[in-house]
Amino acid sequence: MADIVIRPGRAEDIAPLDALLARSYPRLLAADYPPSILVTAIPRIVKAQPALVTCGTYFVAERDGVLLGAGGWTRGAPGTGLRGASRLGHVRHFATDVDAVRQGVGTALIGRVFETAAAAGVQALACLSTRTAAPFYRHAGFRGDEEVDITLDAGITFPAIRMAKAL
Repeated sequence: MADIVIRPGRAEDIAPLDALLARSYPRLLAADYPPSILVTAIPRIVKAQPALVTCGTYFVAERDGVLLGAGGWTRGAPGTGLRGASRLGHVRHFATDVDAVRQGVGTALIGRVFETAAAAGVQALACLSTRTAAPFYRHAGFRGDEEVDITLDAGITFPAIRMAKAL
């Protein structure tokens, strides 16, 4: 894990992040979602959100200059913007390159999220996890197993799991 560099996202990370999402999500999610869901959801979830990537609380993980993963937090919940006034933060758009899973990338990223959110006065983090990522979040201390549907654009829904963690 020592060779993984975590830094805030920048505008020039958007295209490589799009490529990582497009390469990884279809393969990683296939075991937990039927093709009928993935065929409509994947095109909508594999695009990095420029405002999120550059907001200052979204991070990328690199090794030797190669993007391995990304994720962050905001006070605003997904779909409501980046800002909020509460002491609740929201984990946002986590991803690890399919070829870098179980190499400490996600652990390094979530550690930075915990550190920076706590330093900003956030007392708890909420997370809408994919079915695939729920074991990772549970290992990081998140609790909850409420199945919810996230509404994507065009009325498409995507099943997720609502989780939370006190900081």
